[in-house]
Amino acid sequence: MEISKETKAAMRPALWGAAGGAIALAIVGFSWGGWVTGGSAETLASNRAATAVVAALTPICVDRFRQAADASTNLAEMKKATYSFDQSRFVEKGGWATMPGSTEPNSAVAKACAESLGSGKAAERRG
Repeated sequence: MEISKETKAAMRPALWGAAGGAIALAIVGFSWGGWVTGGSAETLASNRAATAVVAALTPICVDRFRQAADASTNLAEMKKATYSFDQSRFVEKGGWATMPGSTEPNSAVAKACAESLGSGKAAERRG
């Protein structure tokens, strides 16, 4: 079965239109439609999960810091540190960012814990 030249000529604009429409659909979908590739969706999910873990563990760190016998001294000592990195290292070294079942401190939790303690948000939460 052979396709005639007239049929090919008649189909050509439709095929070009379909190809152009597919390209336009992809551009609109990925630019404004919220479409993402599998790899970027996986990265986004991983980042959100890590953020959720830090958000869940930070109050534990803050409570452990506050329940220490020398909490006010530790807080003053931590606030003496000029840089946030030094404050989070202080929390890590104190062991407050080491969660039960873990042998190493979680640096992201330590950073969030130090920020929470330093900003006074921890005091507002407790009472």
